[in-house]
Amino acid sequence: MFKRITVIVLDGVGIGAAPDAADYGDEGTNSIANVARVLDGIELPNMGRLGLGNITEIMGVPPDKNPQGGYGKMQPKSAGKDTISGHWEMMGIYLKEPSPTYPNGFPDEIMDEFEKKIGRGTLANRPASGTEIIKELGEEHLRTGKPIVYTSADSVFQIAAHEKIIPVPELYEICRTAREILRGKHAVGRVIARPFIGTQADNFTRTDHRKDFSREPESDTVLDKLFAAGYDVWSVGKIDDIFAHRGFTRKNHTLGNAESTKITLKLLQESFTGLLFVNLIEFDMIFGHRNNPKGYYGALKAFDDAIPQIQQRLTDEDVVIVSADHGVDPTTPSTDHSREFVPLLVFGPRVRGVDLGIRQTFADVGATIADNFELEPPQIGSTFLSDLTES
Repeated sequence: MFKRITVIVLDGVGIGAAPDAADYGDEGTNSIANVARVLDGIELPNMGRLGLGNITEIMGVPPDKNPQGGYGKMQPKSAGKDTISGHWEMMGIYLKEPSPTYPNGFPDEIMDEFEKKIGRGTLANRPASGTEIIKELGEEHLRTGKPIVYTSADSVFQIAAHEKIIPVPELYEICRTAREILRGKHAVGRVIARPFIGTQADNFTRTDHRKDFSREPESDTVLDKLFAAGYDVWSVGKIDDIFAHRGFTRKNHTLGNAESTKITLKLLQESFTGLLFVNLIEFDMIFGHRNNPKGYYGALKAFDDAIPQIQQRLTDEDVVIVSADHGVDPTTPSTDHSREFVPLLVFGPRVRGVDLGIRQTFADVGATIADNFELEPPQIGSTFLSDLTES
């Protein structure tokens, strides 16, 4: 039905507590609506016209009587509430068990093997804020050369090192060593390189050389199926890292929302047949985890402002799907991800205004992509392709 499908993931933009949110300590979360509440209203006119205000009550974003796109929300099915489970589920992978987390740090069996293989001791080995841990231990790292290992509420093994003490290529090799060790019951979702610069605690700064080393999906994703069928599969943002660089024909690794949006607009002016898969990270990384509702809204507004530019680049053979991988409600005491429904907005020149309802899994996105390109459907998920246009 469509030659090109663009999926844009607003990383960490939830739209209300999932039915099992209490199991995760996330009752009452609603990333978008709670931000609107604490700011006494927000303005997102372009997403509003697509039907955002028809999904749930959002102060300042009223329901549209004649929405210009498909709208609804999707419920998480996989266990967990992290980047890996959310994105993988969107592409048809169901995880029955959450990826392991380490609230007390990593066990000796992991750290002893890790230190032996990299030939260095380590610092920290506990949950921590990435910016705070380098303030606390950065100077000791400069003296000793020991990398800082830390985790969070997410399933991550993070390694911070000063770029002059452990050069970035060497840090990446250290991360690959950790990735090889962290298998089986210790298969964390991501090993993350966190390089930084500076001379002392008050001016240490993380650089843009962050790199994620994800575990590989145990079965084929919709990306793999598109790739095998000869379609274009282009990524923007950290999508390539999330899927362990598997199933892509072209990768555009970017970090900030502005750069990722700019690249997306550029790619939409090129010819391709298949999928353009985009992640916009700042809702999560910069604002959600730091409980900054004003900044979070600023990122939402910037994306909303970009929608007309996206629409200008679409032809009758295009459809755009906007959604998210989990919530990160910046109005709660927690700085963790939140177990939430995620918004579903679908638009394009041929897409009609339609209520897509409450989808039972994020995998409905992958099922729709597979349906469009006549691929084997994923094991979970139901297509909404036929709902998008007039019969």
